[in-house]
Amino acid sequence: MGTQVKDVTIKPDAPSSLMLDKHADYIAAYGSKKDDYEYTLSEYLRMSGIYWGLTVMDLMGHLPRMNRNEIIDFIKACQHECGGISASIGHDPHLLYTLSAVQILCLYDSLESIDVDKVVAYIVGLQQEDGSFAGDKWGEIDTRFSFCAVATLALLGKMDKIDVDKAVEFVLSCMNFDGGFGCRPGSESHAGQIYCCTGFLSLTGQLHQVNADLLGWWLCERQLSSGGLNGRPEKLPDVCYSWWVLASLKIIGRIDWIDKAKLRRFILACQDDEMGGFADRPGDVVSCRDCIVDNIFLLCVITVCLPLLLLPLRWIRSTHCSESQVSPSWGTTRSSRSTRCCVCLRTSCRGTGCNPTSSAN
Repeated sequence: MGTQVKDVTIKPDAPSSLMLDKHADYIAAYGSKKDDYEYTLSEYLRMSGIYWGLTVMDLMGHLPRMNRNEIIDFIKACQHECGGISASIGHDPHLLYTLSAVQILCLYDSLESIDVDKVVAYIVGLQQEDGSFAGDKWGEIDTRFSFCAVATLALLGKMDKIDVDKAVEFVLSCMNFDGGFGCRPGSESHAGQIYCCTGFLSLTGQLHQVNADLLGWWLCERQLSSGGLNGRPEKLPDVCYSWWVLASLKIIGRIDWIDKAKLRRFILACQDDEMGGFADRPGDVVSCRDCIVDNIFLLCVITVCLPLLLLPLRWIRSTHCSESQVSPSWGTTRSSRSTRCCVCLRTSCRGTGCNPTSSAN
């Protein structure tokens, strides 16, 4: 007898439509009560929480509800003398939060608020001899940090400051026999790492190094009967992998290899129809995560994924998790703001080398 596949059951009365207003209120409430227990628990990843929250609000057309000046002042206070940016004031700088801060400032067109040259120097200083990147001065190596480094430098137009060839060599050394990628050479393939590595290879113009059919097969195998996606074999579906898997499939040009209708149903069923927000899977409660920032991430995952699944939100470019404002199915600008390049976010860029699906096998 074969091993039973782990999955969940979606109840007939589960939510089936997107409740944007409730989700917008849920995000807007974050940070309004800074003495709340949940808020203090999220301090160690505050910068990323702000980024995901702002992205959600922008996608839903509610960005003006957020305090722009307060957020920019917070980012400025989090930049250290070394150039790196921390998750919160008084914390150590890290590549993860440096990327989130730069993404926020690009969203607000306010890169001049920080010392960009110091940010670049900080990232350059974290590249190792083998081409990998440490996440911070303590030296942890992970392909996530390779993506963070390249994504940040791409946004700043400073990719030439690192050894790109060595960086690519390291990421390719983390490719496995199944077509996927792990955090380091020899590590198990995981959907989150695959997103980081395919995004990295797209940004560096090396996506042709990926076996798109082999990787696409591994990724589409992550979909279960419920329609949800897991991050690796023999795991339960989790709504966060709707982004990591779907974006990776989009990057390599294999997004049609999964059942989009079933995934939409799974995602919508994860909503909390009373207070807003998303649980990790249908039937769980929104508060089941460690802190509210995880739910903000889930909301961003959903509002980013649903445009890829052709539900009516702003279009997202999967390589950089940033807003394009133009849907290829609509073909028209969705707002008065100009179309932005998926890599540099600037309106003047013509997108050279930014097409995430142009060079996959």
